[in-house]
Amino acid sequence: MPLNFKETTSTSSAGLLTAVLLALSLVCFIAYQVEGETGVLHGAQNACSAITTPFQQVGQNVSNAAGAASVAVSDATADENTLSALRQQNEALRQQVAQLEEYRQEALRLESLLMVKSSMGVDGVSATVIGRSGEAYSQTITISAGSAQGVDVGMTVMGSTGVIGQVVSTAENTAVVRLLTDPQSGAAAVIQSSRYQGIVRGSLDGLLYLEDLDSNAVVNVGDVVLTSGEGGSYVSGLIIGTVVRIDNTQDISSQRIVVSPNDSVAGLQDVIVVNATGLEISQDATASVATTGSGDAASSNTAEGAAQ
Repeated sequence: MPLNFKETTSTSSAGLLTAVLLALSLVCFIAYQVEGETGVLHGAQNACSAITTPFQQVGQNVSNAAGAASVAVSDATADENTLSALRQQNEALRQQVAQLEEYRQEALRLESLLMVKSSMGVDGVSATVIGRSGEAYSQTITISAGSAQGVDVGMTVMGSTGVIGQVVSTAENTAVVRLLTDPQSGAAAVIQSSRYQGIVRGSLDGLLYLEDLDSNAVVNVGDVVLTSGEGGSYVSGLIIGTVVRIDNTQDISSQRIVVSPNDSVAGLQDVIVVNATGLEISQDATASVATTGSGDAASSNTAEGAAQ
């Protein structure tokens, strides 16, 4: 009996304690909801949060470190086949990125050529540079268009910003272009501002020189030099370059005028073989109309004479 009495007393005490705690919790909850942000309970909550936050951060850091260690252990214990497959995937991705960049660069180059055709009214054949000559005395390139594409000896060849040379030989699907910088080259030229004419020649040092100018010609640094079309060697009206240096002497005929080419051949990859420019097409059309008009007038006069 005494033992049973003690158990009953203990159970009653536990129930009473539980009821008191629940009541106290309810009172605290209601007080917490009623009081403002500056209340006692809110202050106690903030104090507890300030104390426990550093421990929570430490726990998070420990968790992150454990995760990183787990990944490192997993990588270290990966078998050779898995590592080999990952290396192959990485290599394939690098190749794809490089290929996409090459496509992007090619698209930009082709866009530049299209802009030249559009802005200058150039009619021609697009081609790619597939070979270069390394000799100073024979500066040539080989392009991927030939007689089958309508390329012929003597045609003017442009880069994206200016004239670079002239076709000197053709095969069915390739052609050789002698560059303006070649010592054997020569292009009839005109100074855009003053209209004085001369010859642009290449040299062994890779520079362009404007020669054979009129003795009264006045040349200034910055003058733009164009193809004149004289002699039919080059299509007229295309930019060659800009005057960058004038070595004056007492004799005007011996001036050395250095021209910087407008288009660099060093990194050139795409070119246009020019059939004609908008100016020439317009001139041809005008000549055709004039010829047709003269023919019609002659026919009319003949008909009138016959009628008389």
